[in-house]
Amino acid sequence: QVQLVESGGGLVQAGGSLRLSCAASGRTFSSYTMGWFRQAPGKERESVAAISWSGGVTYYADSVKGRFTISRDNAKNTVYLQMNSLKPEDTAVYYCAAGSARYYSDYDVPGKYDYWGQGTQVTVSS
Repeated sequence: QVQLVESGGGLVQAGGSLRLSCAASGRTFSSYTMGWFRQAPGKERESVAAISWSGGVTYYADSVKGRFTISRDNAKNTVYLQMNSLKPEDTAVYYCAAGSARYYSDYDVPGKYDYWGQGTQVTVSS
């Protein structure tokens, strides 16, 4: 069982930056693929970024490539999402998730993640 708690969301102006953190409980954190997803009002949940258990492989949605960076610290049981050059269309509730996805093609599939946090709101004003 893994419990995930996100933090770091807030209100920021367009062009600004935020760093989201996701703290995980449990001793098996380092064995999980970790992902960040987001859901805007009236829209489906979409994948933003993911990182392999070792941190050696990362995935980014086209909409955030070059602006967002995912990283993890297995010693601290924490995964991060550094978000730069934020745009109003990045406004959403951001969720972190832990799963057993083994293939890169599965990194953006919500069904491959077993545990989810409660979400943190990110609002980007224009």
